[in-house]
Amino acid sequence: MVRTLITPVLFLLALPSTAHEYAVGGLSIIHPYVIATAPNAPVAGAYMTIVNTGGDDVLLSAEVPDTKAGLVRLHDTSIEDGIMRMIEVEGGIPIPAGQTVTLESGGLHLMLMQLPQGLADGDLVPATLTFQEAGDVQAVFLVQDRDAAVTGHHGHGG
Repeated sequence: MVRTLITPVLFLLALPSTAHEYAVGGLSIIHPYVIATAPNAPVAGAYMTIVNTGGDDVLLSAEVPDTKAGLVRLHDTSIEDGIMRMIEVEGGIPIPAGQTVTLESGGLHLMLMQLPQGLADGDLVPATLTFQEAGDVQAVFLVQDRDAAVTGHHGHGG
């Protein structure tokens, strides 16, 4: 029991306070973040930039601890008849060789669903991102208030 509690704490303490980038093979995950929510919000959007200097890959899925969200889905945003809709992405998000793919509000993103509680500015959301070729990448998403996310101010050491 003690060992299982210590490992995640050590993982979080080992994160650089200013760097917010994760890499495996030719993939770099840059500034993964979640927009802070109201205390009883059922969902939250998660965003990042993925730079691929290697071969073609696909982001297949993402998982976070149940204490943060019950479910994570890959989503895209579309506008039909002037109405914005979020649709689940089937088969994953392609990350072509030599390309940069940005998951952002109004486009491709991760949807954290079934939140057991709100996510506050400064919270951390550990995640496992699963890629077809690169495999699992461990990343931590920084929760930011909407203003900080829009202006690009990382706050809280992010």
